Amino acid sequence: LAASLLNLVSWARASALTTAIPANQRSCFYADVDKAGEKIGFYFAVQSGGSFDIDFEVKDPNEKVLLDGLRERQGDYVFTANTVGEYAFCFENDMSTLTGKLIDIDIMVESEPRREASAKPGQISEHTSALEESIYKLSAMLQNIRRTQKHFHTRERRGFSVVESTQSRIFWYGVLETLVIIGMAVFQVYILQTFFTRTGRRYKV
Repeated sequence: LAASLLNLVSWARASALTTAIPANQRSCFYADVDKAGEKIGFYFAVQSGGSFDIDFEVKDPNEKVLLDGLRERQGDYVFTANTVGEYAFCFENDMSTLTGKLIDIDIMVESEPRREASAKPGQISEHTSALEESIYKLSAMLQNIRRTQKHFHTRERRGFSVVESTQSRIFWYGVLETLVIIGMAVFQVYILQTFFTRTGRRYKV
């Protein structure tokens, strides 16, 4: 029973990270598949930068394009890896000339565990099967919770990015407005001084 539980728990290999992709740059990330038929889960979301969009591309070990998209804000995909080898997950920020993008990436390689028949049929086998089903259900529920957390995290980061951008614009608008007012005041003082100076010279004896 313990060995069965261990097999069920260690059936997934995941890699999650947050990375910055500069303007006019292409970045690729890789995941190894040990045997054909494994499931690959691929999630990404643009957290900040520009219009929160980016181009992406997924290739198999034979350089065949499996998934691609242009100006996507986020994506959540699951596909079957039919070829053993290294899969590439690439992002391009070519549409931006100055603005970099901050992206959350999560790549998961899943191997479906095989259920082995119990040596002692009867009640132990039934309990083991019920326990396996419960673990599968809990795993699915945890995946849903994880995706919901990612969704709200993405919305929070995007909202924070919008607030930062708005604050920056308001600050520089205030600075520009202050400089314009100061410039107008200096110009008016200069005009008045010029006017009274010329008037004074006109009435000199």
